[in-house]
Parts: sequence; structure tokens; C-alpha cells
Amino acid sequence: MNTIRVWFTKTGEASYISHLDLQRVMGRAMRRAGLPVWYSLGFNPHIYMTFALPLSLGQESLVESVDFKTETPLDQLDFEGMAAALTEALPRGVDVKKIYPADTDPAAIASVKYQVRLPGDWMKAVEGYNALPEAIVEKKTKRGTKPLNLKEHIPAIEAWLRDGETCFTLTLPAGSAGLNLNPALLLQFMEGQWNLPARAAHLLRVGIFTQNGDKFLG
Repeated sequence: MNTIRVWFTKTGEASYISHLDLQRVMGRAMRRAGLPVWYSLGFNPHIYMTFALPLSLGQESLVESVDFKTETPLDQLDFEGMAAALTEALPRGVDVKKIYPADTDPAAIASVKYQVRLPGDWMKAVEGYNALPEAIVEKKTKRGTKPLNLKEHIPAIEAWLRDGETCFTLTLPAGSAGLNLNPALLLQFMEGQWNLPARAAHLLRVGIFTQNGDKFLG
């Protein structure tokens, strides 16, 4: 049994496909593309799929991935052909960049990188955040909510203005074994403090990294 990784993008209108719907879409597309997927056993067989880091609704990404199992020997797989066929079967905005044998365990994921763009000049809000000694938000967990100090994970923001937008990058903790920090928490905090238009922000995930700093997808 081999584990195969699909590296894909999720941009534009596809960012509003929920994770649950994406699972259904990806499964149907794999079947239409004729990928040699392995099905689970039992009364309701389904394609064994594992998504590394489910993306929040409305956010875009250049680095999404899903793993599937196959019993086909690796030397009999046409990875480029599989990628082209799967892209053809997927909706607009979900494009396959590469299909290859999975070489890194998703459990090794430790951080993600986002590009953030906000319409207008919000440099004073950024400066205000940087000057704060702490920034407490309520983070939802499986057991309810708990206070979280954003400054422990985002001590400062380095922003710049470009084409009438305020831009910055964020590297945040992520992974199944630790804290998963959504960039929306920061934007919602800044909205409450400085009336920053959190809903107007464009969030693009551009990198996923392991505990030793290596790229998860490559």
C-alpha cells in the first residue's frame, strides 16, 4: 500500500467551498479522473483521504494537500497524467500543482505562513498593535473557549503599503499536535481595537512548514 500526495491550490470562488464539501468534490473528481485510489472496507466503502490542514471558509491557499492510498506500484503510476486529469475534473480555483509519493508525515507540521492584504492605509492600527504589551482574544476549543495572548505568537507585525493596500505576512503555529492559530483572530482583535475592516481582508496561505523549518509540500 502506497500513500500518494496531491498538492493543490484553492483560490478565487473556490475559497467558499467548505471543507466538508471539498471532501465530496475531491472524492468525485478522483473517481472521474480514474485515479487508482484504495477504498476503505465495510458496508459503506469510501476513498481513504487525509487533508493536512483544513482551510477556513473564505481563505485562499497555494499549499493545500490531500493524501490517498493506492495498491498500484509506484513505478506504474503516471503522476503528471494523474495531475492533469484531476485538475480537469475539479472546479475552477482548485488546481493540482503536483502529485507524488507522500514523503513527510502531516504530524510533522508546525507552522503556516499567510499573506494578508487590507484595502486602505491601516499602518496606525499596525503600530498600535505593535505597541501593546498584550493582546488577549477568546479562542474556541473543543471544550469551549479560553483566553489567548496573541503577542506570545505574533509579537509584532511588519507591514507595508502597496497599491492602496496594507500588506503583511504572518507565520503562525499549526499542526495536529499543537496550537492552530487562525489569522482571523488577529484581524478580529484589530477590528475591535481600531475598527479595521476584518471581513475585507484577503488571506492567502503561502507556506506550510515542519518542525525543523522544511517545506511540507515540495
